[in-house]
Amino acid sequence: MADHTTLDAFLDSWSGGDPTRSATAQAILGICEAGRAIAAIVGRGSLEGQMAAAVGANAGGDTQKALDVRTHDITVDILRNAPVSRIGSEEADEEVVLDESAPVAVAIDPLDGSSNIETNVSIGTLFGVLPEKGSETFLQPGTAQIAAGFIVYGPATVLVLTVGTGTNAFTMDDSGAFLLSHPDMSIPKATKEYAINASNARHWGEPMKAYVADCQAGAEGPREKNFNMRWVGSLVADVFRILVRGGVYLYPGDQRDGYGQGRLRLVYECNPIAMICEQAGGAATDGTTRILELEPTKLHVRAPLIAGSAEEIERIADYYADPRQASPLFAKRGLFLA
Repeated sequence: MADHTTLDAFLDSWSGGDPTRSATAQAILGICEAGRAIAAIVGRGSLEGQMAAAVGANAGGDTQKALDVRTHDITVDILRNAPVSRIGSEEADEEVVLDESAPVAVAIDPLDGSSNIETNVSIGTLFGVLPEKGSETFLQPGTAQIAAGFIVYGPATVLVLTVGTGTNAFTMDDSGAFLLSHPDMSIPKATKEYAINASNARHWGEPMKAYVADCQAGAEGPREKNFNMRWVGSLVADVFRILVRGGVYLYPGDQRDGYGQGRLRLVYECNPIAMICEQAGGAATDGTTRILELEPTKLHVRAPLIAGSAEEIERIADYYADPRQASPLFAKRGLFLA
């Protein structure tokens, strides 16, 4: 077996003794320590008990599962020992203040894809590391992120990480070490694959209806090629697939109550994914604006997310600018017209 660079060695080389980078590296290693514990729990499945039992609701009104709360507690407890000033978690109404003298903060979704807990489908942890800015820490745009990543708990446990110098993936081995397995990941610029929850089609705005209709029209339509649709329902799983083989992830705002500005959280879901995708040569927007340039108004603010292959993201922007110009055959179709 070929030798693989360890995550520890990778981060040590990157930090180079810089205090903020060193603190960021320690925060990442802390998240990975939590990830090992979470991976072990997830790997035992129903032997761990009723992990998907509803136990309340989070700040966004979503149902909290038992494993949501458990992973939050694990992560917070471990990061108390890292140089982390505060944690903004999906599972806590307010930020958790640890040590305001520490140089970095962590925005985190401890368990992404919790609707899949009982189905043996990949779930994960999403995070971004930000410089400490007091009460304004989690109101910084995504461009301020020092690092971002996610852990996928699937057939393999994999950390996808960017520290602003490309995107790399590290696979956890039997000893619990994370080893560099996917160096310098690059999202193909063109694609024939998209990921969206098509059951919500009747609620989409016209730009998304037009885009999906043109993809579904296949080789006979204006795109002149056939597309595949994929939708896991776990953001981390869908994005990891895109990093490996290309594609676009689509979670637009729609007409349902509470979904007008999308359903994903900007600070600890969209921003980390956007940084990861951009550093892998892809792109991420809300349809019109670069995700990393959006300014959060609060910790749990939501945003649409369109991320993945750069050429496809540019084309989707044309639909948002003028959906009927982007699709010359659109007016002839009735499938997705409101």
